Amino acid sequence: MEQVTSLFPPAFPALALAHFMALLSPGPDFFLLIGYAIRYRLRGSIGLCFGIAAGNGLYILLVVIGSGLLRQAPLLFTLIELLGAGYLLWVGSQLLKSRAGKLEWQHASLSARPSLTKQLLLGLASSLLNPKNALFYLALMTALLGPDVTVAQQAICGVWMTSVVLLWDLLLIVLIALPQVQRRLGNLVWKIERAAGGILIGFGGWILWQFVAS
Repeated sequence: MEQVTSLFPPAFPALALAHFMALLSPGPDFFLLIGYAIRYRLRGSIGLCFGIAAGNGLYILLVVIGSGLLRQAPLLFTLIELLGAGYLLWVGSQLLKSRAGKLEWQHASLSARPSLTKQLLLGLASSLLNPKNALFYLALMTALLGPDVTVAQQAICGVWMTSVVLLWDLLLIVLIALPQVQRRLGNLVWKIERAAGGILIGFGGWILWQFVAS
């Protein structure tokens, strides 16, 4: 029992709570996921969940391997941030093209549904092109866990946080796939998609504005 306990750092409860609270705050990944899940349901958005979780996992791995990389390479951070802004503007513009009209949930076109590969890449890009994810995990893994944390403990925390991201995103799209939720959405689908697109464009525009202003 003591050996199992030693795998978790003393600050693990605080880290787990802070991470989950951050998940409750909607960000670009959230609105991308909701926009796809509403129209394509579970099969058309499940790949996004795994892509987003993989992106989070890669940033956590980066923190474990070399926590000072992004801090020591401000140009790299800026480049990733600008690429992320462009990506958000592009995805947002695609969602803004959604047109009015009742969505036929039971007869959704299979050809219109994005492939699993496309879903994975979209989710991965959404996560990786937001370097603030890396800074968030950097803060959690260093400030909260402290200098005495072991690599094994960091790995356990990384697996935990990646799993929580995946399960949380899967829960969201499963809830959206419920028949009663679908019936209530009905003609609101295009409005929700456009709203999500506008929010993503807002995120991208804000990143560009901060870059220009600085």
